[in-house]
Amino acid sequence: MVFMPPPGPPPGTQAQQPTSPPPPFIPQQAATFAVDPGAIARCLFRNTYVWLANGDEFWFFPIFVGPRSVAGFRWSGRFWRYTGFDLRLIISFTCF
Repeated sequence: MVFMPPPGPPPGTQAQQPTSPPPPFIPQQAATFAVDPGAIARCLFRNTYVWLANGDEFWFFPIFVGPRSVAGFRWSGRFWRYTGFDLRLIISFTCF
């Protein structure tokens, strides 16, 4: 199940949006067996590289972690866009 956030960032999150692009490298993937809210919460407001079960991988800037989902800004290659998804889709992540 994919978490579908509202069409735009919630009110007040504009100030939380990153103001610069993510690092210019792709980190090495670490082995992860389960992703829980407490683990990814340590990455709030930090550049985070995410690998999903469907093969997608991208820079992400989380601003909210719920019991089953995470929301924030995903780097498109040119700009940040607000998005969210189910924590069960994440197979690995690392934050800086």
